Amino acid sequence: MQHRVVIYTCAQNLLFMRKATLLLLVTMAIIAFNKNAYAQGCVAIRSTAGIGMEHPGKNDTASSWVLSFSNRYFKSFRHYVGTVDQKQRLELGNNVINHQYTNDVVLTRVLNSRWSLALDLPIEANSRSQTYTQSGLLNRFSTHSFGEGDIRITAYAWLWDPANFHKGNIQVGLGIKLPTGEDNYQDYFKTSDSTKTFGPVDQSIQLGDGGTGLSLEINSYYNFSPKVSVYGNFYYLSNPRDQNGVSNAHGNTPSASSIANGSYIMSVPDQYMARIGVDYTVHNWVFSAGARDECLPVHDLIGGSDGFRRPGFIISGEPGVTYKFKRVTVYAFVPIAIVRDRTQSVPDKITTALTGVYTHGDAAFADYVINVGASFRL
Repeated sequence: MQHRVVIYTCAQNLLFMRKATLLLLVTMAIIAFNKNAYAQGCVAIRSTAGIGMEHPGKNDTASSWVLSFSNRYFKSFRHYVGTVDQKQRLELGNNVINHQYTNDVVLTRVLNSRWSLALDLPIEANSRSQTYTQSGLLNRFSTHSFGEGDIRITAYAWLWDPANFHKGNIQVGLGIKLPTGEDNYQDYFKTSDSTKTFGPVDQSIQLGDGGTGLSLEINSYYNFSPKVSVYGNFYYLSNPRDQNGVSNAHGNTPSASSIANGSYIMSVPDQYMARIGVDYTVHNWVFSAGARDECLPVHDLIGGSDGFRRPGFIISGEPGVTYKFKRVTVYAFVPIAIVRDRTQSVPDKITTALTGVYTHGDAAFADYVINVGASFRL
């Protein structure tokens, strides 16, 4: 098929470039990868930059402040239905391409050797490229979003006093996620060379999900020796709200099928993440090898699971490196996708029941995620 790329307006490009440049300047001094952020492309799992912890030192008993910057970038472009790669989308050139960048600013108040409080403010710059067909030709256009995401406040506690337990420990975190990010961010969608509609951008690049959520974290480590240790992290965000009331029709009239299966309104989904790995320490360097499972489930733990969502999970191998200065830690982690699975959503199942024809939507995933970050003990 013959393709032609639509040239975006100068005003749109300049505006997005200025926003992205401003966001980059805020964090350009941080040259490392953050092991705590993650993403799923069209599966709208949001940042969890506050997840994880540094192993506490023997003298970390006094109160202090820690300021962290966590930066994430990825490009999702490979479509999956279940675990099947829809390679024809790349060959035809009608795949959706998301570019997403997030800078999480996390301020932590260490109250004492066991307790701490953290405030996480994400700032996002996203774009989504998709296609329309006119006169047999495939054309591309982009929608964008920029601004703050959903703020999260979390209280953490070590189960045992790190001053007395040096071999290993478990940290528990309980938090609240506030709906501060815009869940109805809007832009123009092109439907032909001469027509366009104005409506909410795709769920995958919305700045927030519109729900107040509760988060549970469990972070742990165990030192086999001064050089070798293992770590584990678990995070679950429960969003009791069923739907946020935002249209999924991109400024158009919802279709009869989307009304029938409930996908014309965006869902407010749960999400979770689990990590395990091994650290090897050499002087100030820590080299890591681990695995990561990130998921947006089909059904929520609390509340309804109706509305539009792209449920799925991704299992990644996660190599990383960390360097520790006296009061500064920088780290580099790049999750590389091994298994990608876009699971069948509630609207998919409703359509299957109504029509008698098996229905299973797709989602675009990234091959890997580039994360950069650093923390400063003030």
